[in-house]
Amino acid sequence: MQDYHAPDNEGHMLQVKAYVEHEPDPVYAHASEAARQAFLDMKYGVRIHWGLYTLWRLRNESWPFLRMSLKRRQAYQQLYRQFTPRHFDADEWMAFFRRVGFKCFAITTKHHEGFSLFDTKTRVQSRVNWTAPGGPQIEDCDLAYSVTETPFQRDIIAELCEAARRYGIKTDLYFSHPDWYDADFRPYSFHPLQTPRTLDVPEDYGTEGYFQSLQGHLARNGKIPLFPEPTPEETQRMLLRHRQQLLELLSNYGKIDMLCLDMWLGKPAWPELRATVKLLRQVQPDVMLRIRGIGNYGDYYTPEGFVPQEMAETDMPWMVIYPLGRTFSYEPVERYHKNAEWVIRNLVQCVAAGGNFMVGIGPDADGWFHPRAIYVLEEVGAWLRVNGEAVYETRPMGGVSPHFPWRQGSDLFFTRSKDGNRVYTFCVGAAWKDVRLGRPLRLDSFPPGAGLRVSLLGVDLELPWRQEGESLVIDLPAQAKALARRLSPIAGVFRII
Repeated sequence: MQDYHAPDNEGHMLQVKAYVEHEPDPVYAHASEAARQAFLDMKYGVRIHWGLYTLWRLRNESWPFLRMSLKRRQAYQQLYRQFTPRHFDADEWMAFFRRVGFKCFAITTKHHEGFSLFDTKTRVQSRVNWTAPGGPQIEDCDLAYSVTETPFQRDIIAELCEAARRYGIKTDLYFSHPDWYDADFRPYSFHPLQTPRTLDVPEDYGTEGYFQSLQGHLARNGKIPLFPEPTPEETQRMLLRHRQQLLELLSNYGKIDMLCLDMWLGKPAWPELRATVKLLRQVQPDVMLRIRGIGNYGDYYTPEGFVPQEMAETDMPWMVIYPLGRTFSYEPVERYHKNAEWVIRNLVQCVAAGGNFMVGIGPDADGWFHPRAIYVLEEVGAWLRVNGEAVYETRPMGGVSPHFPWRQGSDLFFTRSKDGNRVYTFCVGAAWKDVRLGRPLRLDSFPPGAGLRVSLLGVDLELPWRQEGESLVIDLPAQAKALARRLSPIAGVFRII
């Protein structure tokens, strides 16, 4: 029986374990097995963070807002009036994504800052004026706080979803549960408007970590204001707007493959959030939901900023998310972009361990990507055009045979075709250097068998091999060695049939 529970020690599971039940409601249905298998087939994707923070080239997306001065916060909230990405072209994005080998893309429909990149019909009716006379004050308002109210006016999410379908790329819509612009969302999950209740029971609102920060120290010592608790009417208005925006995303943009939820709303909001998740299932039963904020009601989880060194102990699908630069949004400094070798090694390790790998980049204020990011991803794409059959639509060897691990040392990794008829061996680092020098490749614990056919992807030659005990030894004749040297110096793949 397959175990579709997220690991109990996953960071965002720990945030909600006190109030989100470990076992979902028996009447709740997850995405179908077909949807899970389609998720497992993707292997490689791109994660786009784009919002108002891009205009100021802030690192870490919305997060710097929590440490800004009151004057700077007020100015930040007006940045939507300057949002004019004049070079944005959804088809150009998708043509690039397909060329470099991405099978899915994720985009921030709304990050914590509250600014929506889609044409939401919901309205923000309460916000804070950070520079009001006498100190910050909550004030009434009536605006969508979305891209449709910017000089740009176009629905970016609509254009991207339509283009993605034209290019055969799966869609993953990111959505932040908290909203730092809408005062009705106070005080959940690091909201800049905190209340006395979060000083008393911060864990109920997901703000415990917040009160260990500089902001929390200032709040406890009266250096920044505490705001009134939201009224029942405000809380209900918040929950309704949150639900309506999610329903818009799953109703107005065609088939959505993944919904990338982020953060959480806390214990008091959980019953309504659970009801929202059930409604989303009715609208798109096969959308894969990220677990954040909803625990095991989700369908996949995302190790962030690291690659697991062991295979997961659960069958719940997973996808590593990792920025190419220092942050998931636009990285303006060329030297801080990682290289193609980093992308390929992480992709290979994730795929061999049974997961997917999603690399994070962001466009600039004009709507295009840094030249260094493009260069790196083009190099990865060239490698995938030779070796992609060992990556896409494959499954891990680990767990298939007790004698066949998913990796051998630090430089050899294995996958298999879904039908089990082909085994692929990835050689990276020192292992691939040795192969290109013509040295034999030794695969330990390889199940013995007569009639194996061995080849190197990108080299149209059958290679000699021999069995030495439980090891398979592959030799490269002179012609194969010469051809191997023409391949990427980063990694190579042997196919064994």
